[in-house]
Amino acid sequence: MSLSGKHRVVIVGGGFGGLTTAKALRKTPVDITLVDRRNFHLFQPLLYQVATGGLSPGNIAAPLRSIFARQRNVHVVMDEVIGFDLPRRRVLLQEGELAFDSLVVAAGAKTGYFGNDQWAENAPGLKTVEDAIEIRGRVLTAFEEADKLPTPQAREHLLTFVVVGAGPTGVELAGTLAEIARHTLRHDFRIINPAETRIILIDAAPRILMAYAEDLALNAQKKLMDMGVEVRTQVKIQKVDASGVEVMTAQGVEQIAAANVLWAAGVTASPLAKLLSEATGAPLDRQGRIEVQSDLTLPGHPQVYVIGDMAHFKLPSGQAVPGVAPAAMQQGKYVAKAIQSRFQNVSLSPFTYTDLGSMATIGRKAAIAQIGTWKFTGLIAWILWLFIHLIQIVSFESRILVLIQWAWNYLTFSRSARLITQSGYTHGGHLRTTHVTNSADNS
Repeated sequence: MSLSGKHRVVIVGGGFGGLTTAKALRKTPVDITLVDRRNFHLFQPLLYQVATGGLSPGNIAAPLRSIFARQRNVHVVMDEVIGFDLPRRRVLLQEGELAFDSLVVAAGAKTGYFGNDQWAENAPGLKTVEDAIEIRGRVLTAFEEADKLPTPQAREHLLTFVVVGAGPTGVELAGTLAEIARHTLRHDFRIINPAETRIILIDAAPRILMAYAEDLALNAQKKLMDMGVEVRTQVKIQKVDASGVEVMTAQGVEQIAAANVLWAAGVTASPLAKLLSEATGAPLDRQGRIEVQSDLTLPGHPQVYVIGDMAHFKLPSGQAVPGVAPAAMQQGKYVAKAIQSRFQNVSLSPFTYTDLGSMATIGRKAAIAQIGTWKFTGLIAWILWLFIHLIQIVSFESRILVLIQWAWNYLTFSRSARLITQSGYTHGGHLRTTHVTNSADNS
C-alpha cells in the first residue's frame, strides 16, 4: 500500500487506454501513477493531418498534467519504463522505480516493417509527432526542390509519392496528398504544376481497406482514382531505398522511382510487450502483442493488466480485437471496473468488445463509414467522421481550434501548417540534415 494506505495503481502509457483507465478511477480510493516518456497525450487518428499541413501538433496533443490537473488521485511521471520486477511488484524506470498493487500496461505500438527495419530511413511511418513533422517536411521539400529543376523529366522523381499500405491511414494519406497537389498548392509555384504530381497507393492485399465491406472499399477506391491516385493491389514490397521502391507484381519485379515513400503498412507492439512476455511466459503474436486472458490480465499475474495496441485479446470469432482507439478505451473502462471490484468484493465477468463501427476519410466531402449493418458514403459519412473525431479529442480547447481550422480548410482549400521545420530532400533524393526551428510547432 502507498503511504496514504491506498491501493497503488501504476499505469504505463498516456494513450487512449491508459488515459481512460485513469479517468474511470477518479472517484475510486486509489493512488494512481501515470508514467509516460512523453508529457502529452496524442490523438493519433489525426496525425496524418499534421503530416499534410492541415493541423499543427498542438491541435492534436494535450499535456498530461493539464488533463489530470483536477484529478487529485493521479500523479504524472515523465520517464521511460525499462523493465518489470513482478515478484517485487515494481516498474523499473530509467530514473528509479515505482511500486504497485495493480499494474496497467498500455504502451501502444510502433511502426512495423515486417522485419525490414532498414526501410525506415527512406519510408517513415506515422505513429508519433516527430514522424508527422518529418513527413510534412519531406513532402513540402519535394515540391520546393522540384521547382528548382528545369524539365518535367528531371522533376518526375521528386513529384512521385508512394504510400505503402491501403488501410485507413494509407487511404487518408493518399487522398490528402492528392488534394494538396491539385488544390492547396495550385497557385503557389511559378515553375512547376503541382497537379502533375503522381501519387501511388500500393498494398499486397486483393483490395484496399480489407477490414471494411467490399462495396465500401470499392467506393473509396473509385473516389481515390477520381482524385488522381493510382491504386495498385496485390503488389508486394521487396525493397525500399532512396531511389524508390522495388515491388513484386503478377508480371514480375518492378522498380518505382519515387523520392518520397510513406509507410502505412503495419505496426508492431511496444517492446514492453516482449519484456512482459519474458517475465510472465505469456506468448506473443506475430505483431509482438502479448496474449491476455479473458479479464485482460496475464497468466499467473492477476494484478497485471495489458490493454490497447500491445494486447492480443481473442474474440469468439478467433480474431483479435482491432488496434483502434475505441477498443483501447473499452478495455480501459473494464480494467477500472476490475480494480474497483476488489474493493466491492464482487466478481467481474470477462471483458467483451463492442464493435462501434469503422470509418475512413478519403478527402473533401468523401468518406466511408460502417456502423453495425448501416453503411454510409460521401458527405454523410464525412460529416460523421468529422463529428466522431472531434468529440474524441481530449482537450476542449483543441476541439474548438480543430473545428475552426477544419472550417477554414474546407472553405479555402488552405493548409496553414505547411511548415518545413526539419529534414527534407535535396535534388538527388538524399536526406538533408539541416534543422530549422519554428515556434509554431511548439504550440
